Amino acid sequence: MINSNNEQGYLDLLKHVLSTGTEKGDRTGTGTLSHFGAQLRFDLASGFPLLTTKKVHFKSIAYELFWFLSGSTHVDYLQANGVRIWNEWATVEQTARFNRPAGDLGPVYGHQWRNYGATKDEDGNYHADGVDQITQVIEQIKTNPNSRRLIVSGWNPGEADQVALPPCHTMFQFFVADNKLSCQLYQRSADLFLLFPYNDNSQYELLAA
Repeated sequence: MINSNNEQGYLDLLKHVLSTGTEKGDRTGTGTLSHFGAQLRFDLASGFPLLTTKKVHFKSIAYELFWFLSGSTHVDYLQANGVRIWNEWATVEQTARFNRPAGDLGPVYGHQWRNYGATKDEDGNYHADGVDQITQVIEQIKTNPNSRRLIVSGWNPGEADQVALPPCHTMFQFFVADNKLSCQLYQRSADLFLLFPYNDNSQYELLAA
């Protein structure tokens, strides 16, 4: 399903899920109304589509994106900039399950984007020998814009169970046509009412802007 390119499209999707969504269980035991494969499109040439149906903390959106791009997996950068959205996943209790110190989230987004497939030393620390997907995709956009392989993956099947929260936004692909850049995000899971106006929508539009 492809919705319109403005906020009304988002509201229409919420209404559609409420009226036709399928009841499903989930890992939290809360239960969900689910719809599979919905799609929204936004034209950045018409302005930045920051949704207004809830209060959106743009500072958290920006600093979390910078954190991803830096390749860091420790929350110290976020906390130093007043961003608390990963704190509940970075506690001693959470990280101890993976034999990591508090604050170290393991191979989450930044690691996969900047050091995908890296090997570990005997202490479990990652070497810097993985694939830097961000550098590669930027270089390809510049030198081979017709490529259909302008893809960055945050989902690594071999490491998805090594983090408290496996990536929800699993991959994104760029497309260049008529000297214009488009970005398409694929998500395995999205809380449309709570989180979509935050990172699922605005963060990747900021990345593509």
